[in-house]
Amino acid sequence: MTYPTAPPRLFGDAYAARPHEAIEQLRSLGPVAWAEIDEGVHALVVTSHRAALDLLHDTATYSKDARRWWALNNGHIPPNSPVLALMAWRPSLLYADDVTHQRLRVAMDDCLGRIDLHELEEIVRGHAATLISRVAPSGEVDVMADYADTVPLLAFADLLGCPEDVGVRLVKACQGVINAGPGAGLAAQDLIGCLAEVVALKRQQPGRDITTWMLTHHAQLTDEELLNQLFVVVGAGTIPTAAWIGQSVRLLLSDEQYSSTLAGGAVTVRRAMEQTLRTHSPMANFAVHFARRDTILHGVQIPAGVPVMISHQAANTDPALPANARGARDHLAWSAGPHRCPAVGPATRIAQVAVETILDQLWAMHLTEESVPNRPGPFHQCPIAVHATFKPATATALAAAAPSPGGTA
Repeated sequence: MTYPTAPPRLFGDAYAARPHEAIEQLRSLGPVAWAEIDEGVHALVVTSHRAALDLLHDTATYSKDARRWWALNNGHIPPNSPVLALMAWRPSLLYADDVTHQRLRVAMDDCLGRIDLHELEEIVRGHAATLISRVAPSGEVDVMADYADTVPLLAFADLLGCPEDVGVRLVKACQGVINAGPGAGLAAQDLIGCLAEVVALKRQQPGRDITTWMLTHHAQLTDEELLNQLFVVVGAGTIPTAAWIGQSVRLLLSDEQYSSTLAGGAVTVRRAMEQTLRTHSPMANFAVHFARRDTILHGVQIPAGVPVMISHQAANTDPALPANARGARDHLAWSAGPHRCPAVGPATRIAQVAVETILDQLWAMHLTEESVPNRPGPFHQCPIAVHATFKPATATALAAAAPSPGGTA
């Protein structure tokens, strides 16, 4: 297959520092255009909001099954390419179609639906308070490294029934997968290994947790399906949520329309979080599909067997969208269609409680950097750091500032 010369690159330092430049270059090439997502790895990227919706709902034309990937099947993708950690086929709902997808999706929805969201809020507050107490006396924090990276993982580790020591390894493995760096393949193996340990534990000691519910679900998942379903839960529920927390805090502290109304509490936080999803989608480019046969999408030729990736970031900020739709909640940060993210409820609760808690307990926070690059990789959009200063606080002051049980900050 012949690829265009020097297509936009959605990886590397330049992309991490200036992602908008690559997006604008893609837009100039049409509603769908070729991009390089790793060295020598190409994909078609959809930047049009309308084209993205049409693709995401057209299951008759487009498949999620990565075993259709022509370049991978014919040895044109380096076996150590970091994008394979998220793009290579696995037996989970993320890569399934039709009846198989329906069976796996029902299992996922049923198990996530059993989560007590009020209990989850208390779990998040507890972990958030512990992390905040570690930095509170210093008056300085990197919201990403010290807080946002860890809160969702700790919460989902609890939801999985994961022992604490395994949870620590999960954090490192998840970051390695989503960053799509040189160690992504090994990180994916480490993550599966951690999950296998949890599954083995829950076979012996069932509990009120997602792992146990998956094990006993009437869909009768195979061992391989079970592990890869949990892989999706952890990957989709933690790293994008961390980016959402960090970007939301950054927006709340830097944008006058939010920073001047922080006393508005939860209402202001929710508005900023929705704005973040639209303008800084945590999964910038993902939702990979493959045409079942050669086709055309909004006037662009789509060969069968080529990965077609949705740029959620570009679609959400499409200039063709009516002005009154750009602030609405119909963004594509959660994707759309039958593969819309199944963890919207838990992820939203985790993110909102985390954002509210850090703003409530660390007083007079101020960003110390105007702009920072994103973390590397084509998939997610996450600041490499969110450094801030605040008024140092003692343990006694933190306890006094903590919201009452069941309340919101």
